[in-house]
Amino acid sequence: MKPGMSRRVMLAVSAVAALAATGAHAEGKTFALVQINQQALFFNQINEGAQKAADASGDKLAIFNANNDPQAQNSAIETFIQQKVDGIAVVAIDVNGIMPAVQQAADAGIPVVAIDAILPEGPQKAQIGVDNAKTSEDFAKFVLEQNKDGEIKMGQVVALNSFIQNIRKDSFNAALQAGSNVTIIGEVDGQNVQDVALGAAENLLTANPDMNAVYATGEPAMVAAVAAAQSQGRQDSVKVYGWDLTSGVIDGIDAGFVGGVVQQDPAGMGSAAVEALAKISAGEEVEKVISVPATIVTKENVDQFRAAFK
Repeated sequence: MKPGMSRRVMLAVSAVAALAATGAHAEGKTFALVQINQQALFFNQINEGAQKAADASGDKLAIFNANNDPQAQNSAIETFIQQKVDGIAVVAIDVNGIMPAVQQAADAGIPVVAIDAILPEGPQKAQIGVDNAKTSEDFAKFVLEQNKDGEIKMGQVVALNSFIQNIRKDSFNAALQAGSNVTIIGEVDGQNVQDVALGAAENLLTANPDMNAVYATGEPAMVAAVAAAQSQGRQDSVKVYGWDLTSGVIDGIDAGFVGGVVQQDPAGMGSAAVEALAKISAGEEVEKVISVPATIVTKENVDQFRAAFK
């Protein structure tokens, strides 16, 4: 065991080795997807899209669940390098801390692509996902337009351990504060974990009885904000905005207290990542930035998304 490696990480890496080994001698390529967790629907949809793309091309896919542990992600990449996989996709927890492992993969001739979380400049072959900064700015303008005739007193449920969600928070706030009718009351840290986010959202609402809007930067925060508004009976006084649909969030849109949701295409991201790795491993070039569009979902267009969340 490496110094500082926990038993949980060691066992997780052992699981990676077993997964990778199943495809090591099969026909086609073997790709790896290093994931953040398998709790959030968003991440599971990335997995599903990646798996479908691998199945369609006759390739193997090993999916590693880091359970929110950045050290486990690094260890998994090191193990996949030892297994000589043909490519690695990573949804990074710590975008800076993952870079030594990304460099090790590149040095071993194994291409790496990043999904969602934006890695700093390095040897990775492609960045796949939405433009989080621009989308957050556009979403803030949407919120301002929807509330142009009244005062916005907003609290926020964020994930300070998530690089990508910090971008969503900062870009949203910069654009939102262009409105003269806006007060950002404060933020709570849900840590991108469902139970933690729910407790944080409950505390935010309890401490701010005059708050009339909530912005949530990711799925656990969004689900928590919706649940907290319902449990405290604040549906008539608080509008919830944020990222990522679930069936419960769609119910909130139908009920009228969820004002709008940025919906990404996580399955499309997973599919694009595997397709990019397949091209790279075949000697083809891919775009450095592969954009997957996002949509602001409201009562007007939510019907087209219902089937995916039944």
